[in-house]
Amino acid sequence: MTTSSYQSVSLAVEIKGQGFPILCLHGHPGSSECMGIFTHYLSNNFQTLSPDLRGYGRSQTKSAFVMDDHLQDLIQLLDQNQISRCLVLGWSLGGILAMELAQRYPHRVSGLILVATAAYPRSNHPPISWQDNLYTGIAGILNWVRPGWRWNINTFGQRSLFRYLMVHQTAPAYRYLAQYALPAYLQTSRYAHEALNQALRAGYNQEGHLKTINCPSLVLAGAQDRHITAESSLATAKQLPHSQWICYDETAHLFPWEIPAIVQRDIQAWIRNHLNATN
Repeated sequence: MTTSSYQSVSLAVEIKGQGFPILCLHGHPGSSECMGIFTHYLSNNFQTLSPDLRGYGRSQTKSAFVMDDHLQDLIQLLDQNQISRCLVLGWSLGGILAMELAQRYPHRVSGLILVATAAYPRSNHPPISWQDNLYTGIAGILNWVRPGWRWNINTFGQRSLFRYLMVHQTAPAYRYLAQYALPAYLQTSRYAHEALNQALRAGYNQEGHLKTINCPSLVLAGAQDRHITAESSLATAKQLPHSQWICYDETAHLFPWEIPAIVQRDIQAWIRNHLNATN
């Protein structure tokens, strides 16, 4: 990640529950609200902290930044809340930041739950046509007006770019899109887009550093993820010294919204089997 002259930003954060802290990091585009699919059950037994990353949601900025600034923002957030050590759950970009935290601040990270992410993120997304954009726009607008409308899903959703994000084109998954994904997309700043694109253009690849992460890790992937492929997630899992890998058939990048009950079951089982990650 490119470094910069760091300028402090106070992150908006949602804190729920009590107990050992779990830092929940959203993807791009995203917001703290997108992480509710995890915090609604994790906060029953733990304290969850879900920040809006710099340039996202309510944590807006008026100046450009680089990806490295996210890490310093997060350490500052932990310090402000007097958290010396936490479990980190990251989805997509959030997972990349989680691994960076574990590499650079190993004494602050007790474990990792990595969702649809990779240390060397690779995509096999097909070219996007004007029809893709047209159907996505129509499907998104209609879904905003009437979330989860089956006619819209069948007529426009399955022809839109949503088909690459979710294999299971269900009404509940589309309601998540309307409630969380669309607002998050609209609140993602151009500076956030620029920071991520800068890192990707530079060929971001941290696979060579993964062996330094000694905390337990759970790596979850969707078998048909076109944005960060399951193969790249598996390569990450293989490089992590203490990892468990789970790949879900017939799911894509938004699989926590496609099969929420199954993901919840597996995360809770992993936590029960790795009590050292939460104490």
